[in-house]
Amino acid sequence: MAKIDKSLYSKEEIKAMKAAKRERKAAKLLKNTAKTFPASKDKNILVLKHGQKYSADYVNKMYNMVTANLEYDFNFYCITEDPVNLNPKINVIPLPTVAVTGWWYKPYIFSAELPIEGTILYLDLDLVVTNSLSRLFDFYPGEYCIIRDFTRSMRPNWEKYNSSVIRFEKGQLDNVWQRFKKEHLLIMRKFYGDQDYLWEATQGKAKIFPDAWVRSWKWEVRKDKRFKPGQPRGQRELQDIEHVQAPDDCCIVAFHGDPNPHNCHDPYIVEKWI
Repeated sequence: MAKIDKSLYSKEEIKAMKAAKRERKAAKLLKNTAKTFPASKDKNILVLKHGQKYSADYVNKMYNMVTANLEYDFNFYCITEDPVNLNPKINVIPLPTVAVTGWWYKPYIFSAELPIEGTILYLDLDLVVTNSLSRLFDFYPGEYCIIRDFTRSMRPNWEKYNSSVIRFEKGQLDNVWQRFKKEHLLIMRKFYGDQDYLWEATQGKAKIFPDAWVRSWKWEVRKDKRFKPGQPRGQRELQDIEHVQAPDDCCIVAFHGDPNPHNCHDPYIVEKWI
C-alpha cells in the first residue's frame, strides 16, 4: 500500500484504511503460519488470544514463563486471528468461524478438531507463572482437571469452576464444543460466561487442582485489595505496591479482572512476568 495522501481523505477514512492494511497483514501471516502440525504425544500448552484485549507480548511472555518453569518437553499453541509479532516458536491455530466474541471463543479449546495430540494444559493470558508447572501435568494423569473459582477466598465452600487453568486430553471434552457450536446463541443468553457453561456441562466430572497451586494475586496473596481512585475499569492499578511473594507451593498467580499483569507494579510480579 502506497503512502496515504492525507489531504485527500477524512480522518475516519484514513483510520479505516490503516485498519484494513493491518487486517490484510495479519491474514497473510496467519495463512503462512496456520498449518497442520506434526502429531505429537508430548505435553501441550494452549492459549487463546482474540481481539485487542491482550497483545502479542502477553503470548510471548507466557511462552517465556512456561519455558522457564516446565521441566517436560512441550509444544506451545496459540489460537488467534492475529499472529503478528508472535514468537516464531509458537504454533498458530486460527479462530473458529463462529459468530461469538470475547470469552465465548473458549469452548473451542475442547474441539477434537484441534491439530494437537496428547495432553493439553490451557492457560489464560492474564496469569503469571511463579514456580514449576510439572505438577499440573502429574496430577491425576489422563483426567480432566480444573481449578475452583476464586470466589472461594470469600466463600470457602464454593465449588464452581474457574476456566483460567484447565488440563484435559485432546478430544476428551469435545461434546462441550459440539454442543456450543450448535446452540451458541441459546448458551450465550443462558449463561453469564464460558466457565458457567463449563460448570453446567461438566459438573462433577473434573478433578480439582489444589487451591494452593493457583492463587488469586489480589485476593489470596496481597493484603490490600484497593485500587487507585479515578481509573477506568480495565486499566485500574492497585493503590499501593506490596513487597509480597507467592508461597513456594504456588505455581501460578491469576489476575482476574483488574489489574492486568502489566498494570501491577509489585516487584515480585515485575520479576516473574518475563
